[in-house]
Amino acid sequence: QVQLVESGGGLVQPGGSLRLSCAASGSFFSLNAMGWYRQAPGKKRELVARLTSGSATNYADSVKGRFAISREIANNTVYLQMNSLNPEDTAVYYCYAGGVLAGSYADFHSWGQGTQVTVSS
Repeated sequence: QVQLVESGGGLVQPGGSLRLSCAASGSFFSLNAMGWYRQAPGKKRELVARLTSGSATNYADSVKGRFAISREIANNTVYLQMNSLNPEDTAVYYCYAGGVLAGSYADFHSWGQGTQVTVSS
């Protein structure tokens, strides 16, 4: 199986910045996509940013120009740099990874445990 460990959430004032990290470990043949989703209270989980193995990126319209996703291939880690945060960004942020397992070559989709981001004065 594939495990995802997130870090970097917390409380920040409006206009501030946070950087989230997510490290993938386990027996996988390839990581084809990594990304971040978020879920605010009473709302559905939504895509924040996603990065594929071909370096293509997708961002939610609400975070374009403020958030940046990046990846360190060597240590299977994805980052989300969040700038100009506002209260609407408050949510639990979940890391996602998709790829192919080693051995079975089956597809996998894994989620992290979530990290709370709260933007408040």
